[in-house]
Amino acid sequence: MLQVTDEALVVQVTLGNRDAYQQLLSRQLSPMSHYVTRMMGHNADTEDILQEVFLRLWTHADRYKPEVAKVSTWLHSIAHHLCIDHLRKHQRLVLTAAPPETIGGEEPDALLSRSDANSRVMQALTTLPERQRSAIILCHYQELSNKDAASILEVSVDALESLLARGRRNLKTRLDTP
Repeated sequence: MLQVTDEALVVQVTLGNRDAYQQLLSRQLSPMSHYVTRMMGHNADTEDILQEVFLRLWTHADRYKPEVAKVSTWLHSIAHHLCIDHLRKHQRLVLTAAPPETIGGEEPDALLSRSDANSRVMQALTTLPERQRSAIILCHYQELSNKDAASILEVSVDALESLLARGRRNLKTRLDTP
């Protein structure tokens, strides 16, 4: 069975095709949710931002330019700008602990230790400047290429690599400090 590309689905969304929208939603919801959650921390605003990302997909699908970026990159860009706008407007970041991701058969002590480490990393990430945090999340957690991440952040690949280097250095400093 031939799978329809995300780009073809966006074309269908511009024509009001709800099935195409649902397919894109099912493909893109998880990565967008992970990105927004990591940017915002686990707080009530995360769901609102996600809803706005997918509302914009529905209402502004005609603005997507396949020659400029992949659909996932375009949606990450929308999510990024919404997160940054929200953080700047509210000048706060409320972080609550993420529910631990369980792996079958993992010992409780190991799970707790991994959960604590993840919480420390997330807490340290929230203290980084927005652009460094975004660069790290996009490249490390979202596994986007440097080119795609640079496009989302509207910087050159060299500038992105500089953000990553500074972000990693700052993150290491924060994690090394008790």
